[in-house]
Amino acid sequence: MKTWYREIAFSTSRRSEVVDLTQQVMSATRESGIRNGILVLQLPHATAALAMNEGEEGLKQDILEKLDDLIPVRGRYQHDRIDTNAHAHLKSVLLGSSVVLPVVDGSIVRGTWQNILVVEQDGPRKRRLALFLMGE
Repeated sequence: MKTWYREIAFSTSRRSEVVDLTQQVMSATRESGIRNGILVLQLPHATAALAMNEGEEGLKQDILEKLDDLIPVRGRYQHDRIDTNAHAHLKSVLLGSSVVLPVVDGSIVRGTWQNILVVEQDGPRKRRLALFLMGE
């Protein structure tokens, strides 16, 4: 069994935004040379999250607005006593920071409308997405 690791570095430009990394992840997966296996995506950040969903602009905005409805930027958060980004941490907890996907015949198995999305909540920031692939 072969293993492969790569990081995709990227920057966000706004306090909250959704960044679609699908094409970069698909390209990197092809470059790995692994035809069949498991791809683990890990976003090693506490104030951004990883999601699989449609990359349509209206939906991206809906995601951000609904997260703000559920967890407003300003609230009575204990963490804000030392920092002002408790909302970003809480949103990240709800969405999560990793995804595991099968790779078959060199392609990531995903639904037609499933893109790999980073949901930034504490930008602008320099971020990275870790890709770990194992298989044959």
